[in-house]
Amino acid sequence: METLTHTLDSLWQVVLVGLLLGAGLPAIFALGLRALSTGDIAEDGTVRARPAAATAAGILCFAVVVVAIVAGILFIMKNFLDSTFGISVF
Repeated sequence: METLTHTLDSLWQVVLVGLLLGAGLPAIFALGLRALSTGDIAEDGTVRARPAAATAAGILCFAVVVVAIVAGILFIMKNFLDSTFGISVF
């Protein structure tokens, strides 16, 4: 019974991380694209500039995605970096 409890405890953590990284990062990227694509089209056909808040939100979304990707790569490479260059990342 203890093995089953331990397995289920680990399973929900894996599922949560998988959902956050598997669906969360693409969703954040999509929100960034959506924020950068805002802009009103006037009746005469000219496009008004997007609000500064939308630009900042888009850049923030892209920054979160880039930081998550770099952190993932560094996490995968932590043993190599430590043994080859003596850099202890995590």
